[in-house]
Amino acid sequence: MVEGVHFRLSEGWATPAEVGHRALAGALSDLAAMGAQAGEAYLLLGLPAGFDEGAALELVRGANALAAQTGTTIAGGDVVSAPVLTVAFTVVGWAQSEQELIGRDGARPGDLVGVTGALGAAGVALAVLEGRVTETAGTEAAMARARRPVPRLLEGRALAAAGAHAMIDLSDGLASDAAHIGRAGGVALRVELEALPLQEGVALVSAELGIPPWQLAASSGEDYELCVCVSAQDAERAQQAVAAAGEVSLTWVGRVEEGAPGVALTDAAGEVVSLAGFEHRW
Repeated sequence: MVEGVHFRLSEGWATPAEVGHRALAGALSDLAAMGAQAGEAYLLLGLPAGFDEGAALELVRGANALAAQTGTTIAGGDVVSAPVLTVAFTVVGWAQSEQELIGRDGARPGDLVGVTGALGAAGVALAVLEGRVTETAGTEAAMARARRPVPRLLEGRALAAAGAHAMIDLSDGLASDAAHIGRAGGVALRVELEALPLQEGVALVSAELGIPPWQLAASSGEDYELCVCVSAQDAERAQQAVAAAGEVSLTWVGRVEEGAPGVALTDAAGEVVSLAGFEHRW
């Protein structure tokens, strides 16, 4: 995660501790999407001029707190000088057998498409921090979650054990990440935008922006929830497993079909809507 791209320390965007937390959370979220157990983490910390030792220690303490919560061991790394603050975690996960792990490529026609938790916190926070909307009491929960996202490690392992066929974490937004599942598996995911579970504050902010709430929820990156494909026969089992694993629920938002690989996002009238999350460019 790079200052000016993924976060800003100025203007109240994030504290050093929150930067450390978010960097480790983003890396652990990839393990969650495989149903893996967290193991070790290695930190590459690039420090710019003016970022003093106290701030660096605060950043590491923020990462250490999340590591303790998730059973992760920060086992080493490196510290170098850099033009801007750069925080890169490499994480290593494990499983007892390969069969316990889930990839992106296993979705099958007839599967249900689900998402954990609620979507749109990152979109709310970005709109507030960029000054496009006004920060209010209604946006506090979204701001807090965006600053300290929770990698869904317990939920990922629960879904893998419950028979999930494919899974991905929502780091670039549902509109982009669901398409990755479709392309990897050679299937079409049809997602009903009105069914998306919304983070508190999404409806308020989207109204101020003049857009539908589902637009913010589907296109926001860095929510770090899970998108999963499960057979209809295992649907109830999967929901119960997620409920037992943590504090969030699993919501069904669509179905896997035969067709052009990718995702079709549909509105209340069943019309396909063109939306995209974050797209990486080099």
